[in-house]
Amino acid sequence: MSVVVKVEEKLFQNRYKVDSGRPHISIIDEDKCRNHCEAQACTVCCPAACWTAEANGQVTVISDGCLECGTCRIICDEHSNVAWEYPRGGYGILFKFG
Repeated sequence: MSVVVKVEEKLFQNRYKVDSGRPHISIIDEDKCRNHCEAQACTVCCPAACWTAEANGQVTVISDGCLECGTCRIICDEHSNVAWEYPRGGYGILFKFG
């Protein structure tokens, strides 16, 4: 018998050390997200749900739970509107199982 484990349950096992005031991901030009990117794919493709589409079309990013996978950089390739770097040493995601 196989056991079904939801992604959310697996993600809950990870821990994060937040570098307060120094996010490692940011939006370069917020106007580009609001007025030139119809898909806003970053808001649905991020496995950690760090990206959110607001009712007014604004996209916000909160990197506190980021998995550092780089999906947002890849999905925003058309507009190249994501400033992304790894967190400083000792900060970011702490994987429990690897």
